Amino acid sequence: MVLSVSERTFSQEVLESPIPVLVNFEAPWCGLCRIIHPLLLQFKAQCGDQMKLVGVNADDNFKLATTYKLKSLPTLLLIENGIVRQRLEGFRGREDLLLALEEIKVSYTNRPRAFSSSQTADLGCRSA
Repeated sequence: MVLSVSERTFSQEVLESPIPVLVNFEAPWCGLCRIIHPLLLQFKAQCGDQMKLVGVNADDNFKLATTYKLKSLPTLLLIENGIVRQRLEGFRGREDLLLALEEIKVSYTNRPRAFSSSQTADLGCRSA
């Protein structure tokens, strides 16, 4: 299940989240949005509690769509500590999205984290 967020809940659920958040800006009329939805659910399942997946209806949340300068739908933003770390837009279908999501998994698996040795944990997403 994807948590639906709005302008009212965006700050709490995304910007203040203790874990990275993949934000899916979508719209009910967007065919590609519906096509990629199962792929995003699969990605979320692979990442478990290490990453949050949320959906934003761009039509109902115009202020967010403007703030993040959406040019096309779907647009995916990877936000960590309130900062956009990665922006995925303009993909042409399943394969483009799968490659982009794999890139995110690899970058999170190989990225150094600021943990003490007693806190080390596998924070990268598991490969399928």
